[in-house]
Order: sequence, then C-alpha cells, then structure tokens
Amino acid sequence: MDLSIIAPLYNEEESVTLLYEKIKAAADSVKKKYEIIFVDDGSKDNTFSIAEALAKNDSNLKIIKFRGNYGQTPAMSAGIDNASGKIIITMDGDLQNDPGDIPLFLEKFKEGYDLVVGWRHNRQDKLITRKIPSKIANWIIGKVTGVPIRDNGCSLKAYRSELIKKVPLYSEMHRFIPAMASLAGARVAQIKVRHHARQFGESKYGLSRIYKVLMDLLTIKMIVSFSAKPMFWFTILSIPFIFLSFLFISLVGYDVIFFGKSSFVYVGSAILFSTLVAFLLMCGVISELVYKTGDVQLYKLSHLTSVIIKGGKRNEYE
Repeated sequence: MDLSIIAPLYNEEESVTLLYEKIKAAADSVKKKYEIIFVDDGSKDNTFSIAEALAKNDSNLKIIKFRGNYGQTPAMSAGIDNASGKIIITMDGDLQNDPGDIPLFLEKFKEGYDLVVGWRHNRQDKLITRKIPSKIANWIIGKVTGVPIRDNGCSLKAYRSELIKKVPLYSEMHRFIPAMASLAGARVAQIKVRHHARQFGESKYGLSRIYKVLMDLLTIKMIVSFSAKPMFWFTILSIPFIFLSFLFISLVGYDVIFFGKSSFVYVGSAILFSTLVAFLLMCGVISELVYKTGDVQLYKLSHLTSVIIKGGKRNEYE
C-alpha cells in the first residue's frame, strides 16, 4: 500500500459523503495504491451509518468506530495504527482542509522529507477566538520546543509510516507531532495549503482547550529536554535539595555537638530533603534505564475501537 488518508469524524453527517468524494478524486489523481480511513469518534448523528454505506461500495474505504467520544488525537492515533500505507496523510473531517492539496504533499516527499506540515496561510476562521490564539500558541510552541512550525494546529499533515507509528500520541498531542518527530532527527518541511470556511455543522473546538494545550506543551518540553540524558537533568533538579539537605544535616550536627540534642524541625527537614534527593536520583537512574533499553509504548488505543469496517465487512471488538 502506497498511501493511507485518515480523517477523524464527529457529527459530520452532512460532510462525510462530500469529503469521501473529494478524497477519492484526489487519491485517484496521484495514480497510487491507496486506502481511505474514516474514524468515527462516537458520533451521535448518522455519520457512521452514512460512512458504512459508502464502505460497502468501495474496498479502499475503511471505517473505524469508537464506543464513545475520545477526541481528535485518539482518533488520529487509531487511524495511524490501522494504516498500511508507506505514506500517511491526516486531515480534518469537516471539509475545511482541501483534499485537492494531497498531491502537493506527495511531491514534497520526493525531496526526501519525513514529515510535511500544512500551513493554512489564508485561514478562514474567526479572528478573536481562533486566529489570534493560534498565532500566539504557534509562537510559544516554536520557542519552547525549538521547532518553528507556522501552523501546528493544521491537521493536514503527511508522514512516513515508519516515523509516525513510533510517535506516542495522547491528549491533544497531534499538534506537537513535529516536535516529537524532531527527537528522531526527522526532516520536516512546510507547505502552503488551502483552507475553507466551515460549510456544515459547528466547530468542535474553542478557547476551552487552551488549558489542555498548555499542559501538553509542558509535557513535550520535558520529553524533548529529558529524553536523551535523563540522569543529567534529574541531577540538576536535585542540586537545590542537596544544598538544603546538607544545610539541615550541618545544623543537626552543630546542635548535637554543642547542645547534646537538636530541634525536631532540623531533623525532620534533613530527613525530608535527603529523601527527596534520593528519590530524584533514583528517578534519573530508572529513566536512564528506560531510555537505554529502547522504545516504550506510552499509550495504546486498541481498546477504544468497537468496530472496524473494510470492504463492507464488519469486525466487532470487545
């Protein structure tokens, strides 16, 4: 399989048929063996039944259905786990991304890149609630991770399969894939893509997700900074507590030598900070062992999937 195209869907009954037709037209134009994967993220409308009907007439269309609504990142991850293409393209299911841009990504891959990121240079979204927060977030993400991507929030991205299948995804971390991929030395490119105003339904996102994004950004920063040399960073973290531990141990010793006993506060503080130093150093040792022994799978999504449909055939999962 040359190409897998993944689109998460949540209450997109009005969009799903047109989305399928546009993706199929774009995929047919590149003359490659392809599959389309729709991941229904627990839709409460007729999205799944419409997609299921489409799959009965097209063996290239695979449908994955979640038992409940888990979010865009788990949906993308489930699609990636079940993709068999050498190149994997992800996109939104609301028709704001343009499937007609798919050939542009494949052309860019010919230059040897591992990850190609779409940049919505003429974004058709609300200024206050979407554009301005996005610009601020992209600037912060670039500064924190050291990977200057213009539009981390654009779902239209293309990856080499062997790269993206090794990147653990959870929470809202699909937007941090370029930063995560940089840990493996991936070559990343950006291209301008079209962006359309939403035709049907309502946006599933708003300012309420800023908190999640900030927490995920903190996690990514820790992963990027700590992954290659965890023992070094845990030792750095423990230095202030080593100083405090030495200070209180000295105070305890001084009291015992000159007064025959010491304050409970000094003794308790010495024990507390000494224990904390030991704990941090032990975390460093364990992290070093984890890093040295190979890849660790942080998050599994197979339990989220209840139905997979391919070629009109249903496979049920408990």
